[in-house]
Amino acid sequence: MSFLKRFALILWRIWFYLLCSIPVIFFFPILVVVIFLPNGYNIIFWYARNIWASFILTGMGFYIKKHQIPKLNEKQSYLLVANHSSYIDPFVMLRLFKTPFVFVGKKELDKIPFFGFLYKRAAILVDRSKKESRFAVYGKANNKLDTGYSVCIFPEKEYVNENNILNEFKHGAFKLAIAHKLPVLPMVFYDCKRKFPWYTTHGYPGYLRVTIFNPIQTKDLKAEDYKRLMEDTRLFIQKKLIADPQKAAIKAVEVWKKMKS
Repeated sequence: MSFLKRFALILWRIWFYLLCSIPVIFFFPILVVVIFLPNGYNIIFWYARNIWASFILTGMGFYIKKHQIPKLNEKQSYLLVANHSSYIDPFVMLRLFKTPFVFVGKKELDKIPFFGFLYKRAAILVDRSKKESRFAVYGKANNKLDTGYSVCIFPEKEYVNENNILNEFKHGAFKLAIAHKLPVLPMVFYDCKRKFPWYTTHGYPGYLRVTIFNPIQTKDLKAEDYKRLMEDTRLFIQKKLIADPQKAAIKAVEVWKKMKS
C-alpha cells in the first residue's frame, strides 16, 4: 500500500471520530434535558436515527441499500440480531427502523466523554467480565420490553476477530427472546466488514447492503431450546454471508489474512 493511500485511510478514520463527536457535543445540553423527560428516550432515538446516524453515514460516504423481506408489526417487540464487523454497524442499524428500539452494549463505552453520559441512560449496559452484570441485563431488558421497545444486540463473541466470516454467538439474548416470546429478527450486513473493518489499513466508501429476513418465532420454544435457537440464527446469517453474490465478507477475510501473512 502506498504512503498516500495509507495516509488517506488514517485521515478518513480520524474524520469518522470527528463526525461521531460533533453532533453529540453540539446538542449535548439539549439531550441531557431530554433524556430525563418521561418519553425522553423516543426523542433521543429520533435524534440518534435522523441526525446523528445520518450525519455520520453521509459524512463518511456511505449509503444504505435496504432489502426488507417481511412486513413487520410495529406493535410487536423483536430481538434484532445482526452480524457485527464494523464500528459503523450501530449507525446502519439505527437507519433501518423508525420504531424505537434499545441497544444492549458493552459497559466500557460509558467512559467516553459526553456520549457516555447519554449512553448509560439510553442503552442496556453489560459488563461481560462480571456474571452479576450479565444477569442484570434481563431485569433491565424487562423494563424496556414492558414499554413496547424492541431490543437490539450484536451477539458475536470476539467480534473483532477478522479471521472468521462470522464468530460464535453469546447465548444471553436468545434466552431473553424465549423468556419473552420475542421473535428473533435476523439481519445480514453484507458490506461493513469489507468497507469499514475493525483494522484501519483497509476500507472505502460506498453502498452498504442490508437484508432484513423473516422473524424466527419463539412462542413454542422452551427455556432449554436457547442453544438451538442461537445456533440456528447464527448458521442462517452465516449461510447468507457465504451465499452473497458479491462475496463481500469472504473478500474481507481474505484481505485480512493476506495482510497478516
